[in-house]
Amino acid sequence: MNDYKITQQVKRKSKRFAKPLSVTMVVLAVVLVILAIIFDTGLMMPAFLFAALYYVFSINADTEYEYAMENGILTIDVIRGKRRRKTAHTLALKDLEVIAPNWHESVAKYRKDGGTEKLKKFDYTSYDDNIPYYTMITYEDKEKIKLLLDLNSSMLEAIKRVYPQKVYLQ
Repeated sequence: MNDYKITQQVKRKSKRFAKPLSVTMVVLAVVLVILAIIFDTGLMMPAFLFAALYYVFSINADTEYEYAMENGILTIDVIRGKRRRKTAHTLALKDLEVIAPNWHESVAKYRKDGGTEKLKKFDYTSYDDNIPYYTMITYEDKEKIKLLLDLNSSMLEAIKRVYPQKVYLQ
């Protein structure tokens, strides 16, 4: 069990307004360019601003997460716009306190409304209602944090084999 690597890709579901908003920005940019060509070149600046706004919006609206577990280290990368990757967390599983479904009693004290302990929360889920997500409580840089993750069964089973008392599947 010393040499293994499990990866999982999670795509965040787009918000409802993302597609109409991006179409509106493109249409306004094109209309302003046409108006600038016909009437006044002063309208070219707002057209370029809409184009730049669309570019920034499209990068931030398309978000994916990659969970990679290798030799007791869980790495969570955030991928924006299919081209910008940033490592958000590198966690040692030996510092793990608990992994459980969000409704489980072992994570009840960390819930937002009914919990007794308030932790810094990081949400790396897909926002898909059909995919169950898990709450992970662990330490990062000597600070206890809460992560919400869409873990698949192979990753959960691998963690449960090493830390059976810390992982709750049901």
